[in-house]
Amino acid sequence: MPRTTPASDATASEKATARAADPQLIDVSHVAGDAYAVEVRGHRLLVDQPVEIGGDDNAPTPTELFAASLATCVAFYAGRYLARHGVDRTGLRVRTEFTMATDRPARVSELRVTVCPPPGLPEERHAAFLAVASHCTVHNTLHHPPEIAVELGK
Repeated sequence: MPRTTPASDATASEKATARAADPQLIDVSHVAGDAYAVEVRGHRLLVDQPVEIGGDDNAPTPTELFAASLATCVAFYAGRYLARHGVDRTGLRVRTEFTMATDRPARVSELRVTVCPPPGLPEERHAAFLAVASHCTVHNTLHHPPEIAVELGK
C-alpha cells in the first residue's frame, strides 16, 4: 500500500512537484483595437499587432512573445548553468529568429535560437552549456506538445 505523506512532512522536492502539477492561470482581456492585456501572477503586459495589419503596434505580437518565451527560457537555463559553474553571466545573450509558414494554418514554421556565452565561459564547457540551454522547459514543451483545449466560457 502506498504511503501518503502529510503536507507538513513533504520534502521541498515533493512540494515543488505538486506546485508544478497545479494549473497556472493567465488572464487576457481586450484593451482597444487589436491590443490585449495579459495578467500573469500580478504582472501585466500587452500584446498588439503591427500597424500594417490593423493594430497600433503598441506592444509585441503574441507570436513574438511565443518566440521570446523560448529565448528567455533558454537564457534562464544558460544563466543557471553559468551560476552553478561560477561563471559571470555578464555578456550572455540569446537571439531567436522565427519564420512564419507560407501555407495554412497560420503558424511559426521555423525557430532558430543562437546562444552567445559570456567571455568567461571556458571553451571546454561550451558543449555542456549548450546542452543545458537546449533543454529548457519551453524547448521541451515544443518537442513534447501539450494537449490543448479551446472552449467557450461564461
